[in-house]
Amino acid sequence: MIKAYNFLASWQLFPEKGNYNYGNRPKSGTYRIEADKEKKELTIHHNWVTLENQAFAAEYRIIADGEIHPLENEVMDSACVCFIDSIQFEINFLKDKQIILTVKHDILPNGYLQLTNTGLTAEGNSFTNLEVYHKQMSVLPYAASVSGAIIKPTEEGMIRHKALTAMEEQTNMQLDQIRKQIELLALQAQEIQKRKELSLMIYKAKLNFQPVIGQVYHLYEKKDESIFISMISPQEWGRSAPYERFVAKVKLLADHTWTEVE
Repeated sequence: MIKAYNFLASWQLFPEKGNYNYGNRPKSGTYRIEADKEKKELTIHHNWVTLENQAFAAEYRIIADGEIHPLENEVMDSACVCFIDSIQFEINFLKDKQIILTVKHDILPNGYLQLTNTGLTAEGNSFTNLEVYHKQMSVLPYAASVSGAIIKPTEEGMIRHKALTAMEEQTNMQLDQIRKQIELLALQAQEIQKRKELSLMIYKAKLNFQPVIGQVYHLYEKKDESIFISMISPQEWGRSAPYERFVAKVKLLADHTWTEVE
């Protein structure tokens, strides 16, 4: 069951990233995988909400040892779980010893969960549905799939789904506001650090006058790499310029830090 570690979570559906050859496209849902290490058993819960606002739910438990085990289900009578590695496993659902649905689970490089559902319709036609999920913070038992084990519409699931959607919208909005505040604070911190480094360099430079707050000055470097500050711009020096390199135009701020100006 160690290989199941990366899958043990509640995953939220990206409906726009899916590709559905069979069944109705869901507009939202989640897919949750749990494990019982002692029993080597996986428990999978899933539900979804259709575009017509119908809520569906399903749950099944399967022993994950690579062998075929009976399954209490009205559609499939047995199932087999095979782990390929820590980022891939598949579940084969059987009816009368014939595989009628294979659900392949893949952890993608971006951390998303991709489900590839390959099976047969009631008419015997083959289909492939592709679903993509992202891991969600919520641990509520919601999931999504348009093909799977026994499926029953549930009003309770719809009520909970609406509450979950409202909660996620509000918390995502709050997190987005905090993220923007953090980004602004980070930019402000970078600006302060830049002014501090520039100020330390200037205060170590040769200064023969008292600088005035709000006044613009010019910073130069000599051949010996020493720094000096002057009221004279590079254009005003002429050919007798006593510097090797012009560094920057700077201004003294009210807090006695220096900032570079264009």
